[in-house]
Order: sequence, then C-alpha cells, then structure tokens
Amino acid sequence: MWAESHSKERPPGCQNPRQGCERPRAWPAPSLPSWGKGGPQGAGDLPKVTQETVAEASRSLRVSGADPPSPRAPAPPIGSSACGGAPPPRPVSPSAGLSGRLGGRSRAPPTQPGALRRERQGVRSARPAPHARRRRKAAAPAPAAPQPVRGSRRQPHPRSLCSGKAQPGGACSPPSRMKKLQGAHLRKPITPDLLTPSDQGDVDLDVDFAADRGNWTGKLDFLLSCIGYCVGLGNVWRFPYRAYTNGGGAFLVPYFFMLAVCGIPLFFLELSLGQFSSLGPLAVWKISPLFKGAGAAMLLIVGLVAVYYNMIIAYVLFYLLASLASSLPWEHCGNWWNTALCREHRGPKDGNGALALNLSSTVSPSEEYWSRYVLHIQGSRGIGSPGQIRWNLCLCLLLAWVIVFLCILKGVKSSGKVVYFTATFPYLILLMLLVRGVTLPGAWKGIQFYLTPQFHHLLASKVWVEAALQIFYSLGVGFGGLLTFASYNTFHQNIYRDTFIVTLGNAVTSILAGFAIFSVLGYMSQELGVPVDQVAKAGPGLAFVVYPQAMTMLPLSPFWSFLFFFMLLTLGLDSQFAFLETIVTAVTDEFPYYLRPKKAVFSGLVCVAMYLMGLVLTTDGGMYWLVLLDDYSASFGLMVVVVTTCLAVTRVYGIQRFCRDIHMMLGFKPGLYFRACWLFLSPATLLALLVYSIVKYQPSEYGSYRFPAWAELLGILMGLLSCLLIPAGMLVAVLREEGSLWERLQQASRPAMDWGPSLEENRTGMYVATLAGSQSPRALMVRMRRYGGVTSFENTALEVDREIAEEEEEESRM
Repeated sequence: MWAESHSKERPPGCQNPRQGCERPRAWPAPSLPSWGKGGPQGAGDLPKVTQETVAEASRSLRVSGADPPSPRAPAPPIGSSACGGAPPPRPVSPSAGLSGRLGGRSRAPPTQPGALRRERQGVRSARPAPHARRRRKAAAPAPAAPQPVRGSRRQPHPRSLCSGKAQPGGACSPPSRMKKLQGAHLRKPITPDLLTPSDQGDVDLDVDFAADRGNWTGKLDFLLSCIGYCVGLGNVWRFPYRAYTNGGGAFLVPYFFMLAVCGIPLFFLELSLGQFSSLGPLAVWKISPLFKGAGAAMLLIVGLVAVYYNMIIAYVLFYLLASLASSLPWEHCGNWWNTALCREHRGPKDGNGALALNLSSTVSPSEEYWSRYVLHIQGSRGIGSPGQIRWNLCLCLLLAWVIVFLCILKGVKSSGKVVYFTATFPYLILLMLLVRGVTLPGAWKGIQFYLTPQFHHLLASKVWVEAALQIFYSLGVGFGGLLTFASYNTFHQNIYRDTFIVTLGNAVTSILAGFAIFSVLGYMSQELGVPVDQVAKAGPGLAFVVYPQAMTMLPLSPFWSFLFFFMLLTLGLDSQFAFLETIVTAVTDEFPYYLRPKKAVFSGLVCVAMYLMGLVLTTDGGMYWLVLLDDYSASFGLMVVVVTTCLAVTRVYGIQRFCRDIHMMLGFKPGLYFRACWLFLSPATLLALLVYSIVKYQPSEYGSYRFPAWAELLGILMGLLSCLLIPAGMLVAVLREEGSLWERLQQASRPAMDWGPSLEENRTGMYVATLAGSQSPRALMVRMRRYGGVTSFENTALEVDREIAEEEEEESRM
C-alpha cells in the first residue's frame, strides 16, 4: 500500500504527509477481489488483504480531513491553533451515524440518507471538491504550509481552515451554531462506543471493544452456567412423575427421540446465534429486524417466569430455615394450624399390615403445614380475593431477590463464579439422597414402579407430547437464557461440544433424580401400607408435601431435610440467574451507552421491580396466581417464539448463510442432521405440539379449586400477548422502511448493516469483503462513517458509489 511503500521516502521526523512529505497525485484504487452473490472469490488471502486495505483506507482518507481527538491529548477548541498558526480543519464527529455495533449506540440519533447528504454538503461547503482544489493549486501559487495535523494525509486548503464560511480575501465568518455544537461534541472524550473499526488505528485506545460488555473468565464458567440453567427444579419434581405416568421405562424412548429431534438442534441454534453476534435477545435480531418482536416476546415470557420462579425459591428458603430446628415442624400434629383431620400415619396396624385408619379422610401433618401455615390458603376465598400479605413469605421473597442480586451484581463475572458451587453441589446432594434412598426398606418397590416399561403407552399421542414438553421446558429453549450466556463467549468457543455435554447431562440428571425420588417414595409407601401411586405427586406437591413427609420417617430427619431443600435452592438459583441476566443483557445491549456503565444499578432496579410485582404471590391466595402464571406465561406463547426463531433463521436469513456463520466460528459446517432438524423436523414437531395443546386445552385448577372464567381469560391473554408482540414488531419494522409493501418487507427482513461478529478481528469472509466491495476508498469511508460498520448485502457498495457520484456532481455545480 502507498503508506508503506513511501514510508522510507519521508524526511527525518516526518510522521505524515503534512510535514512536507510528497504524495502521489492520485490515489490508486485498491486491488481487491471482486465477489458476487455467492460470496467472496478466492477466499484464501481475502481476510488479510481486505483488513489491511480497510485499515489503510480508514487511516488515509478521512471524510473530514482530520482525525478525532485522542483521549490522552484533548483536541484544541474550535477556532484555535495547536501550534500558534492557523486553526486546524474542523473534523467530523466520529460518532456521526454510528449504529453502536462495537459497544454502544452513537450519541446522536441515526440520520436519514437525505438529511445526512445535506448535512455533509454543508460540512464540505467550507472546502472545495478535490478536482476544483487541484485546478486552483495548479493556477495559483501554493499558500504557506500550515502546521501539520496528526494522522491526516492531505494538505489543508486555506478555505478549509475557517471554522465558519470563507469570505473574499481569505477572511472567515463567525462559526455557525451547528459548527459550535459540533465543536462541543468533538471535545467530548472518545469512548469505544463512538468508534468504528476504521478508527481503531487512529486513536491511542488500548481498549477491547467487547471488554466493557464482559466475557466469561473461563470456558468452564459458560459450561457450568448452562448446566445450572437447564438442570432445575423440573428435573426433580416433574420428570419422575411424567415418567411413571407415561409408561415408566418405556417413556425413555420418546424422551430421547424428542431430545434428538428438538432438544439438541434448537439448543445448538440458540447458542450459535448468541456466540456469533455477542448480542442479547433483542439486539440479536439484527439478523432480521422484521422479527425483532420475537426478542421482545422472549423478554416478556422470561420476565413473567422470573417473578413466580423466585417465589418458589422463597418457599424453598422457608422450608430450609425451618429445617434448622431440632425437630421438623411438619412432623407432628397438635400445632395451631392443624385440624381434627390431621393424622400422623404411624398408627397401629391390624393383622393384615394395613393401617386401621381411613387414609382417604385424613390429612398428613406435612400437607397441613404447607397449605395452612406456609400458604395460609384458608384466608382466601379464591383468586379474586387474595387476602393479606404473609410477612414471613414476604421476607423470604426479599431474601431470595437479595441473593439473586448479589450473585448477578457484576454480571457473568460474578455469576460465573457462583455456579462453580451452585451447579456442582446439587449433584453431591443428589448422590447422597440416592445412596440413602436405595438402602431403605421398600426402595426397590418404588424403583420398579418408576422404571417398569409399559410399551403399550407408546401408542398414545399423549406420551409423545409429554416427552416433547419435558425436553422443551427442561432445556430452557426460547427463554433467551442460552442465547445470553453464549453471547459472552469468545468467538471460537466450541459450543458444538458443549451442546452435547449439557443436553445429555441434563437427561442423565433427570433419570438419576427419578431414582432418588422413587426410592424414598417406595420406602414411604411401605411404611404407610399404601400403593406407590397414592403417594407419588408432581410439582410443588412432591417437593413441599410428599418428600418432607418422607424425611420425617428417616433418622436425623432435620439433616436430610436441610440437604434436600438446599439442593432445591441451588437448582432454582442457577435458573433464576439466567432469567435475570437475560433481561439485563437484552436491555443494556439496546441502550449500551446509558445502561452498560451502570449495569449494577440497573440490575438492582430490575430486582426491586420484580420483587414488588411478586408481592401478590405472598398473599393468602398467592398460590392461585402462581398456578395461573405457571400455566399460561410460558405455554403456547413460548412455542410460537421458538418456531418463529427457527423459521426466521433458516428460511429468511438462510440456512446456507447460517451454516457459513457457524463455519466462521467453529471451523466446520453443521451436517445434514442439524439442517434437516432446523428446516423441517423441529418446526413441524413444535407446530404439532402447539396444535395439540390448543385442541386438548384444559382449564387451570389447583386441587379442588376451579379458576373462574375471567381468570382463564386473563391467562389466555397473557399467553397471547407474547404472540402478538411478533406481528407488532413486524409492523414497526415495515413502517420504518420506504417503498412499496413488498420492498419494505424485503428491506426489513434483510440483516442490519452492522450484523456480524462484534470484534473486527473476527470479521472475515463476506463480512470484510462486503465492506471493501467498493473500489472507492472514499465510498468505503462514507459507509463506515454512516453506519458504523459493515454489511452483508451485495448491493451496498454499489449504492454508496452511486450516492457519492451524485454528491460529486452536486459539488461540481456549486
């Protein structure tokens, strides 16, 4: 390149051509490989050549003729001279038109092309066009050489030294208000969110563009966070119950089939999106702005889930603190919350070994402790009359949110270290409970009940639907947590390997949890003299009624109870970390300049807001609201979001493009298995689940309580709201474009101008070639100044060249 080939010809002490260095009369067009629709041709040396060319062009041909001021040496005020001579030429703000791809949005709102053209014409009115400048230079004697300006490769024209309009005789008029504002803007310190990749070599900033966003401190942080996110409460209280009610061991056949068809492919797709773009659930839709509403739907769903999920953690904390007593409070009757129906099922047995009591007419102490003391549900007549706030639950909920806030205070830097304990310690406790359970009398009875295969269940569609739902909700696909975690990875993290580790590890954990749970239930059924199916429950009934009652039958019952609820606490916190990090990351990625420096404060505000929203769950009728949120917040709306994501990536963005992006990260393209699942199998399966859930819809209920019609309608609207955000986002994206409806749809569905890897060093292949697709360095610079990055559209360079040619014609007429 010219700068390198002429560097030896400069006189001593000459750092740039303004210090008397000669330069060629015309800038040679860079020799770059041409490319077309199919991508770059001759991609062997393409990334290196184009990056060097782009860097040289960005350092050489500044649109303004001057560099932005260095943060270590502030620029002199407008109208003054750095060396006592004439004032230097006024540079253009480096933030003009940036879209914020590299760490934040610009300070000024994006400018429309027409307004930007007029603004640039006004800026350039103070200096002549290049061809007019050369004519005057040949006709008139050269003026006195001004003081050199750092980083510029052009001699300034006397007319360009004016901060205002040039007057006859060389005088300068007072600067306009616009130029004063520009001068004030230029005196602000340069931060990474104001820089384009071309500015990186022009200022002395030793800053990594992704550093302020944060990254995992190690690969194990990401892996353990994903394991903790996927392995949650559902693995303990949902999978075992679904397994034994849907064929026992035969349930594993549809379970692993759905894992291969839906779980693994969708898991890998979400990780790939996040890692490639280093963006959250909202900003990642630069891949296709038409579907940004899907990101908003993710946030709505994860926000509602986070509100009631932390209430479950508050229940766990309540039981955990109660387990610190010398005897468990739900072990005996006779407390003030017990009724006459309370029976300690340890009464004398008759000769047949059966209880002399009628179990159907009695209530266990653990059940009354849960419903009458913890929930105090007798103080509410239904969901319409929640009753009073329970101060003990209110404090437990506050403690749960404080724990969550402290763990996510520094983002993934802090939560990535907490998961070293919260993601591994549950396995130790689960192993202890498993060993203790299988050594109890009657344990084998429960394990047989859990795993005995009943293959005739495989002919029922309900079994396959239950298996798909278990995979879908257990892996957490569609909530945005996986996408958020992957966005903090390094660009070449092996997420392909991590996908199989996490998904298969989650399945194995669910099966082991079933052994631990049903071994204890088998012992409990033998002690009570009842079948296993009469003591087995799912959901909160298993965690807060059945298993606590089983703990009372063991020696050292407070110790085993504490271990069990501490395991539930760590399992729940890992998932809650992901929910909160998803919300915080998505919003800060949308407003990085304002929120990213104050991310801890924003995280605290989110926790406070959600705590206030969750206070209704601490009332006497709070369990009714929790059931309503659990049934509708992440039901059919979540399926619609996942189907939309899958179709937008594979059909609109293009499966070939997406596989090429994965090849940039991992060095290989996904095989036929992933492509077939993304294109056909996964969307078809999810659509079948959606149709089945609508056809087999059943109203919500809690025990014997049936929700009123208005509550059902509220729940349906809650689920529909997340679905309606998708077409609403499409409408907004279409209205922002110009042209006919079809043209607007096409423009809104194309990737944004700054879509691609966040760091310039990772922008290879088409993402560099497209930027350098124009042979005009000036057009290239205009493109970078206007949009703050590169684009993956083939026609962008031609459009910019055409616009620049029009501007040149307009300048020549003036």
